[in-house]
Amino acid sequence: MRKLFLSLLAALTLSGCGYNEFQRLDEGVTAAWSEVVNNYQRRADLIPNLVATVKGAADFEKGTLEAVVNARASVGSLKVTPEVLNDPQAFANFQKAQDGLSSALSRLLVVSENYPQLRATQQFSELAAQLEGAENRITVARGRYIKTVQAYNIAVREFPNNLTAMVFGYKPKPNFTVENEKAISVAPKVDFSKPAEAKK
Repeated sequence: MRKLFLSLLAALTLSGCGYNEFQRLDEGVTAAWSEVVNNYQRRADLIPNLVATVKGAADFEKGTLEAVVNARASVGSLKVTPEVLNDPQAFANFQKAQDGLSSALSRLLVVSENYPQLRATQQFSELAAQLEGAENRITVARGRYIKTVQAYNIAVREFPNNLTAMVFGYKPKPNFTVENEKAISVAPKVDFSKPAEAKK
């Protein structure tokens, strides 16, 4: 009877001190992180076909193409596990690699403006549309992750939940950072419409 009473007391104490809330929030962060990773992977999977298509364009800037290939290799070399969420340095490395790939892809798409014949091909148009969709999904997934981590981190710091966090080892999780906070809610603008000369 005493054991049952202690078990009930422990359960009531844990639920009242925010323990169950931490479980819920932690699972939410993990789920949001999985969505982020899946969408980044979707983008990475498009790159080999994009590179192969661009290689077919005469005299396409070699340095621009190599930057994309190297950036994708950098992303691919990272071990992305749920543990990244508890390691600020690993998280920063992940973000840096993904930002590097975003930058390289943006440069490639800007340079492609100088190749109307490339932009007029069906394969490039389809890949470009898929890439735009991937970028949009990444923006949405990152936005959800940011909000989910914000809710978790607030719970870790608020009294009296912070006492539970200390006892059970819950610590603030790293979050995405952006130079311009508006960037988390606006996908990169990518215009893949065919130039006028390509439509003739």
